Amino acid sequence: MTNSNEQLLSQLEGMIRRIVREELSRFAEERTGIFYLSPDSPLYEDLSDIAERKVSEKIQLYTHEEVWGE
Repeated sequence: MTNSNEQLLSQLEGMIRRIVREELSRFAEERTGIFYLSPDSPLYEDLSDIAERKVSEKIQLYTHEEVWGE
């Protein structure tokens, strides 16, 4: 049971990373130059959360290879 859960989590993690990478790439292509995020947008909330965790040192950062698989 544990193995199948770990395999599922591993597969989901890979899919989520790929989806986020595709969405961020599309977003960056659509918005050239400076842009501002609305404080009620999910991306703004996520980036704020990351910034808060960075200050409190409760964040785990991944290498480029771990994130992009390159």
